[in-house]
Amino acid sequence: MAGLAAVGTIAGTAIARSVTRRTTVDDAYADEDFEILEHDHSSVVVTDDGVELAVRDTGPRNAPLTVVFAHGFCLRMGSFHFQRARLAAEWGDQVRMVFYDQRGHGDSGVAPPATYTVPRLGQDLEAVLAATVPRGPVVLVGHSMGGMTVLSHARQFPGRYGSRIVGAALMSSAAKGVSRSPLGEILRNPALEAVQFSVRYVPNLVHRGRGAARGVISPILRAASYGTDQISPSVVAFSEEMMHATPVATMVGFLHALEVHDESAGLAILAHIPTLIACGDRDLLTPPGYSRAMAATLWDCELVIVPGAGHLVQLEEPDVIDDALVRLVQRATPRRTMLSRRRSRGKAGRSG
Repeated sequence: MAGLAAVGTIAGTAIARSVTRRTTVDDAYADEDFEILEHDHSSVVVTDDGVELAVRDTGPRNAPLTVVFAHGFCLRMGSFHFQRARLAAEWGDQVRMVFYDQRGHGDSGVAPPATYTVPRLGQDLEAVLAATVPRGPVVLVGHSMGGMTVLSHARQFPGRYGSRIVGAALMSSAAKGVSRSPLGEILRNPALEAVQFSVRYVPNLVHRGRGAARGVISPILRAASYGTDQISPSVVAFSEEMMHATPVATMVGFLHALEVHDESAGLAILAHIPTLIACGDRDLLTPPGYSRAMAATLWDCELVIVPGAGHLVQLEEPDVIDDALVRLVQRATPRRTMLSRRRSRGKAGRSG
């Protein structure tokens, strides 16, 4: 109980500090169009269990390479906003990018809570690949739960790796359940456990615990999102809007999945291709130890630990992440001279 109280204090302090000080931060993104993905080509992929997944893509369908992005828990494809904006300019017509909302998130359809599992997400990724990238080399990029999605896909579809899938990036992720992290402790809350039970077994009663669930989960996610309070208020508002829009059943259902999943077997498959492992050194949800442990098992891996960043590292330090993705694509396509990297405007932030 002492550890639980301590983590709660940390989360509460982080939130209070951000509320009182963010108003003094210069907002470099005050005029940013965070809906840029809404202007891209849209489509719907229907999974084998009938769930409609919202998909957006940019770049020519005959591009030499496709990069597919899988977002994290309580987010949507827009969480890759800065990657979409920068990398489209970086790669031009040489790379196509595909983004999609995971089941129960964003514009994708809801599904039975029993299907809110990491293995099911790996199968959804396969459906997206089959429908949107039926041929040609692919690089997969997953953030948080999206990284677990990639590992699950690798475990279930190992034959795709090395032939079709030539590179993978796992950002702020973990191969095993996050119950061992500091936030795993606070998520073992009696009120939250009651809502989890309702979601899985008596979903018609979920509305009764909706406020309790949000009251427990939302502050934790906000506290874990960023490593500093010197972050653009517009970026913060954008990420919090994504979290707030996530249905409670999705939030609670996948929370259980994150606690119990184990996709360590997928790492052995990723060991056959170039990989990128990245995270912030102030990530409370998936601390750097998870990333270091994964990177240690991969033979052709760049490990990027971003100083001062939290769980939403791709929104907090996009230049560092974008540069790392450019390097990953270059390593994954050594015999393809199509990609010439422009001089980065990014900040130095790598360590390994």
